[in-house]
Amino acid sequence: MNTSWRTASLVATAAAVLTLTTACGQDNTTTPSSAAQNVGATAVPGGYGNPGTGAGTGAGNGYGADGNQSSASSAPAAPVGKLTVAANPDLGNVVSDGSGLTLYRFDKDTANPPKSNCAGDCATTWPPVPADDAQAGAGIDKALLGEVTRADGGKQLTIGGWPAYRYVKDVNSGDVNGQGVGGKWFAMAPDGKKAKLSDLPGLSVRKDPKLGDIVVDKNGMTVYRFLKDKAWPKSVSNCSGSCLEKWPAVAPVESGDTKGIQKKGLMGFTRPDGTRQMTVDCWPIYTFSGDKAAGDTNGQGVGGTWYAVSPSGKPVGAPGK
Repeated sequence: MNTSWRTASLVATAAAVLTLTTACGQDNTTTPSSAAQNVGATAVPGGYGNPGTGAGTGAGNGYGADGNQSSASSAPAAPVGKLTVAANPDLGNVVSDGSGLTLYRFDKDTANPPKSNCAGDCATTWPPVPADDAQAGAGIDKALLGEVTRADGGKQLTIGGWPAYRYVKDVNSGDVNGQGVGGKWFAMAPDGKKAKLSDLPGLSVRKDPKLGDIVVDKNGMTVYRFLKDKAWPKSVSNCSGSCLEKWPAVAPVESGDTKGIQKKGLMGFTRPDGTRQMTVDCWPIYTFSGDKAAGDTNGQGVGGTWYAVSPSGKPVGAPGK
């Protein structure tokens, strides 16, 4: 994100830190945007392109793994479980299975109609994701989930029509070693498209045709406030458990990685579970799992307690606010 506003804002950040330190009864220590992710999503450590993995790596069988994987072809596919959305610092939102393993799509496949063109050694390196036990978790539109019958008769999960796969070199939750392999394999976004990080800063302002100026995150997703939260004398979130699954907390971003937002009270605080959450004007902020694409405002007014956030931190359209 080599933008001129960010360069200028970083110069001013150091001078602003002392002023912000005592606001909200919290410190101003924030997580770098490159490591930030929404609370309630599967953790995704690190990035991609490590030596021997990632884009352009693909040895032996030409599919991104060595040729010694044949024994895996007869092994039963691991259960999928509840699909989740993970915020990767390099790719934005990606789909993970119930174990936190990244799901991928193949450029040689088709989505309309759905068809898999990965079989044999390819399917050994890129195991097709079975469709039978897949469930839509927070941030996943159930209507986008489907299945395609493979040549061997197996049912493979599709997202937005695209067949889904795992990658044998992903062994830990959050690994994305398959990203860009052969220039044809890419992590899946929640809508089935290729995961891609937007060029937006960590937090910025978008002019909504109905709501006016509202805050959005780095993926262009609308940011919300919960009226049951507190800002003073310190930031307090009253959204946890199932609430946090529907309203993922926005992870802290550096003050210099924001644009158009009031700096006073722009900081992170520590939640009771030890994770960090971002605030605007000291008010905790969230995204909404019901928003499927940048620009959606489906969370506006939900329950009479959730409202989009203005650049000054006020809840847009909230009665009496």
